[in-house]
Amino acid sequence: MTKTFAVTSPVDGRVYRTLALAGPERIEAALAAAHAAKAAWRATPLAARVAALAKMVDAMLVHRDAIAEELTWQMGRPIAQTPGEMRGFEERARHMLAIAGEALAPVTPAAKDGFERFVAREPLGLVFVVAPWNYPFLTSVNAVIPALAAGNVVLLKHSHQTPLVAERYAEAAKAAGLPAGVFQILHTDHADSAKIVGDSRVDHVCFTGSVEGGKAIQRAIGERFIGAGLELGGKDPAYVRADADLAHAVENLVDGAFFNSGQSCCGIERIYVHESLYAKFVDGFVALTKTYKLGNPTDKAVNLGPMVRASAAEFVRGQIAEAVGQGAKSLVDPKHFPADAPGTPYLAPHVLVDVTHAMRVMTEESFGPVIGIMKVKSDDEAVALMNDSAYGLTAAIWTADVAAAKRIGATLATGTVFMNRCDYLDPALAWTGVKNTGRGATLSTLGYEHLTRPKSFHLRTKI
Repeated sequence: MTKTFAVTSPVDGRVYRTLALAGPERIEAALAAAHAAKAAWRATPLAARVAALAKMVDAMLVHRDAIAEELTWQMGRPIAQTPGEMRGFEERARHMLAIAGEALAPVTPAAKDGFERFVAREPLGLVFVVAPWNYPFLTSVNAVIPALAAGNVVLLKHSHQTPLVAERYAEAAKAAGLPAGVFQILHTDHADSAKIVGDSRVDHVCFTGSVEGGKAIQRAIGERFIGAGLELGGKDPAYVRADADLAHAVENLVDGAFFNSGQSCCGIERIYVHESLYAKFVDGFVALTKTYKLGNPTDKAVNLGPMVRASAAEFVRGQIAEAVGQGAKSLVDPKHFPADAPGTPYLAPHVLVDVTHAMRVMTEESFGPVIGIMKVKSDDEAVALMNDSAYGLTAAIWTADVAAAKRIGATLATGTVFMNRCDYLDPALAWTGVKNTGRGATLSTLGYEHLTRPKSFHLRTKI
């Protein structure tokens, strides 16, 4: 009997869609088809691959309005904001296709008489992409499009919260005329996903998710000598220096903390403010937070929707209650947000002060609409606190001094350093992290390096 799974919408708690899980026969057929398609796709000229993938992107964007609505119902982001996901999808996809020729070109050392030498970049083979629910298009496109452009074949598994994203990919691939087996989707449970990772026909895994999920991927790989790109947790900090533009910092950091209900890998989760600006910053931050509207995300006037599920909201409520019990002060009364309701995914944004790193809310990933703000006396103190984390995805510095941002950034244990902005991926730059945030890189020309292997050619032309 075919097993199914249900997508429960955080909007109203109803089952939004029910889909079938892939059984053993379907999984085996997908692996076999991918394996059979590898050679021909690899032999397809790069220009032809890029052209086919551009058609795939075009086919996806035809349905951007319907996709935005589907996203809102699947994961709760306000309908006023979900269209932005497709804009980001297009930006990244088109950029990675535009730089494919440069990124995949052979590396040629200085000329040497009597020899032709170069390093070719070969596809790895079959890439298994496991994507999360919080930014389901933006996380998956980072791997899917460059993997295919590089000549790999791809199996895509999306979170059970956003499976329609995978269905949209499949429809777009079919509309673009991609050959059979080159791109496929599978809806699988954790056990079957682990079996796929461990299958000898899989050559690389791209995973975005929790630290525990990353460890599960490592265990599933076992003793096989394949790579895994792992983008895991984050607890991203911001530092507001004494010379920062206060209004700009407040506006952007409120958005960086609460966009997508704080459910962003690179969202701001802790803020350190120089003592000379601290009081004004906190006042401005709280005032702007109180202008947000929490409610049904299908309402275009709402800019703060529910969290993905009630259990996620309860986890954040627990962090907040524990911090307050340890001496923190919450500056936003949930009663200001009538939609806030314990036991539901609807959680008001919280601003905490008098926090310390002895509190979980300042060290443990929250992934929700809560922010802790601390006062600091110097750059050195800010750096020490920013680096006091098990994670290292991004860090944001708010200052008028570019030299200071570079100096401070060089001391931060993080994959990306922002100045006067946050919570953004530039497809021309590598997206990577350190410590428990994972390993590997996506985007930019460096992203292609993790989806290919080098092969050196040393040809003696004179004997």
